Amino acid sequence: MSQPAVAVTTRQTANLVLLGVSMAHLLNDAMQNAVPAVFPIFQQSLHLSYAQIGWVAFTLNITASILQPLIGYYTDRKPMPGLLPVGMVFTLLGMIGLAISPGLGMLILSAALIGIGSSVLHPESSRVAHLVAGSGKGLAQSVFQVGGNTGQALAPLMVAFIITPQGQHGFLWFTLLAVLGIMIQWYIGRWYGDHMQLRAVTGKKTVTVSSNDRRFSRGFVVFVLGILVLLLFSKFVYIASMTGYYSFYFMEKYGLSLERAQVSLFALQFAGMIGTLLGGPLADRFGRKRIIWFSIAGTAPFSLLLPYASPIGSILLCFAIGAILMSGFSVIIVYAQEMLPGQVGMISGLFFGLSFGMGGLGSVLLGSIMDHTGVAPMIKVCAFLPLLGVLAFLLPKDSKMMGRSQEA
Repeated sequence: MSQPAVAVTTRQTANLVLLGVSMAHLLNDAMQNAVPAVFPIFQQSLHLSYAQIGWVAFTLNITASILQPLIGYYTDRKPMPGLLPVGMVFTLLGMIGLAISPGLGMLILSAALIGIGSSVLHPESSRVAHLVAGSGKGLAQSVFQVGGNTGQALAPLMVAFIITPQGQHGFLWFTLLAVLGIMIQWYIGRWYGDHMQLRAVTGKKTVTVSSNDRRFSRGFVVFVLGILVLLLFSKFVYIASMTGYYSFYFMEKYGLSLERAQVSLFALQFAGMIGTLLGGPLADRFGRKRIIWFSIAGTAPFSLLLPYASPIGSILLCFAIGAILMSGFSVIIVYAQEMLPGQVGMISGLFFGLSFGMGGLGSVLLGSIMDHTGVAPMIKVCAFLPLLGVLAFLLPKDSKMMGRSQEA
């Protein structure tokens, strides 16, 4: 076969693998986000308080938060392709546990299993996306991330049409998604393993660092990571308030059913899918710093209006919030990866882990607040969180981060 034909075949295989990791991300996040979407059902059937519901969300998120950076750090040094299908096995067990849970203890254990599955998927799949990206790192990260956002968007609809009519046992249908995910991850794991063997034979490093990559001082790195962490805090605690508790607010304020509440959450997550897909290319065009700033601070006008909107208005506002807020996460990850080249897995694990951890801690705190103040005050206070996006002005310019002349 000629060299151009080989190049085309290699690129086609890489694109197929990228679509595969995006699909696996879709399945994982659809199952994971079905858990908070079904909290009102768990509350009624198992007689749980808001604080107890918050502990389920905390377990789901904190498990992934702790394990993801550890797995990413370890696999940066010793890639483990076989972990990919194993992660989906944990998620499968978690889905079965949710379907048969008789009380809070089993719910927490099942949430932990799902968290373990996510902790494996995100750093390792993000590394695979990085490997197949070529020069389009931002676009590849967006394609990977949009799979997750699509899964998040589908979760409320799955809850409305599958779990709500059947109750907890509806989670058994989600085991089919987990089995499909195992098959996809097995294929990707085989490609990943072959790719690592080829690199070993040709003498290439697992991660290459170009001579143009800059090294930054420890203080500079800590400062930039600190700003990014604060931005993640505003983003994911707000998302936790929406995905975990906005359904309660919607039903209480408008006197409508859980199914109607899920429509607003679907709009939030579906728009997030669009925003994520556009975020990477827009950052390549206008600069990463600008998109990071816009993705959080630009959400504030809509989040502040949301508690006072009509049912139809809430759908429109949720759509705007999702599209803007979700556009920056993949950009933040690539921004940090460029600052610390050669540590793709650790950075991916750290930021995905922080996103889960902050969401989990936020769910516990917000649930406890709601037990004392009710739903409405908490939702109204959380609407101010996106204002922290102004901190993005403190981030260094793209030209300093990437060693280019591009202004940020």
